[in-house]
Amino acid sequence: MDRILIGKGEHPVHLLARYANRHGLVAGATGTGKTISLMVLAEGFSRLGVPVFMADVKGDVAGLALAGISNEKIQQRVTQIGMEGYANEASPVLFWDFYGKAGHPVRTTISEIGPNLLGRILEINETQAGMLEIAFKLADDQGLLLLDLDDLRALLGFVAENRKEISSQYGLVSTQSVAAVQRALLSLEREGGKALFGEPALELTDLLRTDLSGRGIVNILVADQLILKPRLYSSFLLWLLSELFENLPEVGDIEKPKLVFFFDEAHLLFDDAPPILRQRVEQVVRLIRSKGVGVYFCSQFPDDVPNEILGQLGNRFQHALRAYTPRDQKAVNTAAETFVANPKLDVAKVISQLGVGEALVSTLQEKGVPMPVERTVICPPRCRMGAVTPEERAAVRGRSPLSSKYDSPVNRESAYEILSRRTLERGVTTAQSNQPEAEKPSESRGAVGDFLWGTKRRQGMVETMAKQAARTVGSQIGRQILRGVLGGIFGGSRRR
Repeated sequence: MDRILIGKGEHPVHLLARYANRHGLVAGATGTGKTISLMVLAEGFSRLGVPVFMADVKGDVAGLALAGISNEKIQQRVTQIGMEGYANEASPVLFWDFYGKAGHPVRTTISEIGPNLLGRILEINETQAGMLEIAFKLADDQGLLLLDLDDLRALLGFVAENRKEISSQYGLVSTQSVAAVQRALLSLEREGGKALFGEPALELTDLLRTDLSGRGIVNILVADQLILKPRLYSSFLLWLLSELFENLPEVGDIEKPKLVFFFDEAHLLFDDAPPILRQRVEQVVRLIRSKGVGVYFCSQFPDDVPNEILGQLGNRFQHALRAYTPRDQKAVNTAAETFVANPKLDVAKVISQLGVGEALVSTLQEKGVPMPVERTVICPPRCRMGAVTPEERAAVRGRSPLSSKYDSPVNRESAYEILSRRTLERGVTTAQSNQPEAEKPSESRGAVGDFLWGTKRRQGMVETMAKQAARTVGSQIGRQILRGVLGGIFGGSRRR
């Protein structure tokens, strides 16, 4: 049976691949060995042929790309655990970088990320978010591709300029709300958020790759700078998780996951999150396992994850917690209460006594039954336990087969170009209106009316844009432009 050796307690402790999509939690105070546990899990999944996606918020997860160096301490632990055939080796790694500097750029489009999640990234209020919904609905109805921030700015400018006509059809639009969203976009761009939006957009199939030997690719998101923008970091990972949920087919219970997704610094997802968001995240976590995806949250305290979601995490790895404050004591009690009791262990007491590289572990065993918690000495990873140099990172990136696909941006015709052309046509219409009556074109309705309600010329343009949209959504030909509005997460399906 496919399994990952985690370490040794009274007996060897394994994570069964069959139940790896029942999700998990890796928790513990800073410096207690959580990163080592993550690396052991990532290596184990890769060796089983399971791709992995994980964020590297401190820079040390990148060590998975290089073989480790053995020493006496590591050999002692290998012998203590009884790791047969242990040898230092690297895992196949792809580096991704939100800013495109230390890895392949990770991009999505404005249309795909949708108004709900974009509103959360921009930290706008409910009224402003409603105006953003109107703008996206207008873009959908008119077949406008929203690919990058320039497209969204052009659309917002058009909405502001023609707010009276648009308000009569879509709902009240105020210049104050438009201006507030435009200011938020400037702030996002100043923080480097512009790099996220554009093409070529990330294709999920590129996260589900194996190498020529059949080992799963470990996709590492370089996040040491992105983590400084917590809302942007958590919203991006939430978008990616939702895309997996919406686009992967149902596979039911399979022998091993199709992908394992590690959500580091998980508390950022739930900080200040509205109840509806928590509810929908719970729904996705519950349902995404049937798509063959395992989600593993990583945070300092187990109660950083809401109870409704914590109860769905079948595989637990609890590193040391120090009960110095009332907050710490509460976290210790929460951790102790969520494990299957072991009569030989006082869990609440042992949590504060664990050494670095030790953890309380409980995984799902045969028939999905959780094993009693065991105090476990964690295996040493086979890779380097530490950061990589820029030269080493560049060498790994240079071997990537995806450089030609993602490293150069593409800027095709979208809302910005179309609306700019509309502005020019409106200028021509204005000039024609100053001509003598006999020289004016007949049945002129004005640029705004033509844009909103249609002309033969615009219908031809929409036909062209529809073909572009069809190429964008692949097999979903004939549908409207689809947006990643977190369909399942926010309770609404994408418009068909």
